[in-house]
Amino acid sequence: MKVAIVHEWLVTHAGSERVVEQILSLYPEADLFSLVEFLPEDLRYFIRNKSVKTSFIQRLPFANPHFRQYLPLMPLAIEQFDLSNYDLIFSSNHAVAKGVLTRPDQLHLSYVHTPVRYAWDLQQQYLQGANLKRGVKAGVANLTLHYLRLWDLATANRVDHFIANSRYVAQRIRKTYRRQADVIYPPVAIDRFRAPSQREDFYFTLSRFVPYKRVDVIVEAFTRLGLPLVVIGGGAGEKQLRAIAGRNVEILGHQSEEAIVHYMQRCRAFVYAAAEDFGISLVEAQAAGAPVIAYGKGGAVETVIPGKTGILFAEQTVESLMTAVRLFESGKFAFEIADLQQNADRFSTDRFRQAFSEYVAQKWSDFQQDSAGDALE
Repeated sequence: MKVAIVHEWLVTHAGSERVVEQILSLYPEADLFSLVEFLPEDLRYFIRNKSVKTSFIQRLPFANPHFRQYLPLMPLAIEQFDLSNYDLIFSSNHAVAKGVLTRPDQLHLSYVHTPVRYAWDLQQQYLQGANLKRGVKAGVANLTLHYLRLWDLATANRVDHFIANSRYVAQRIRKTYRRQADVIYPPVAIDRFRAPSQREDFYFTLSRFVPYKRVDVIVEAFTRLGLPLVVIGGGAGEKQLRAIAGRNVEILGHQSEEAIVHYMQRCRAFVYAAAEDFGISLVEAQAAGAPVIAYGKGGAVETVIPGKTGILFAEQTVESLMTAVRLFESGKFAFEIADLQQNADRFSTDRFRQAFSEYVAQKWSDFQQDSAGDALE
């Protein structure tokens, strides 16, 4: 069978791209489609140096690096891809990829990292973060997101089967599209981490500095606690974080993968305050032998075992996080490295490839049987 993989944009090698990488490892002959492709040469290895079929957005002015400004055109662009020669289509979706046009005799499986956040449950946070609460630009943004919601809901019917990257995302798919989704956890490259016998006396967080990640809660909590904290990440909120950070908080900005591994393997605990769809960094921390202190909503509920591999705090507030850190400091829980790594093993790339290939084989077999039945009728 001929296979196509559709992804929204290829500009980095983050969580959703790691899913694409593993799907390509299972279907190396697949053709790859993306609205834009601006990968630096040193990252093209994860798409096997394949030629990528891109949309007209690739050729628009200033698309690199401002392709996100063309969001209103993305539904139209994704519908222009010609997938007529393929039997099996995978869409890797966090915005518009599931909206590709397919025929009844083609099987479309959509792996959903999240329903498009800024059009649904996080619209107000995104508009506030972009300073789009009032004025003409705010009106245009609201109208665009209204249109995107209508299109996003309508295109849910173009998918034969949804795959969610967590039970939390499956719930959001059910709420947003009124469709059931099967859960296959995304691949986490746990093999690159090892756990040293001695942890060092600092806490660590890794995140983009955007409003919904709530890094400000972590920085303020540790500033008040006076405990050492290392922060890696970047984004528009960096200036605000530096303004509220105490001397005990070290904000390093963007760092290399080697530096991230270094801090993850040596920190006393990994701290996270966002309600993530899955949360790859939470699993990476456990693979590195670091207990997790995380907000108890979203993917953290599925990847952290309270009292055994971490502590979950109930509210997304400074006070709630401080209470959790004090509980961790009390020594009430003895977090064993073996337990942390065994839990992380549940999300390895090997587990993903096995689960995904078995799932696709079953859905393809069911699809062929249904097609044969329809032909007999």
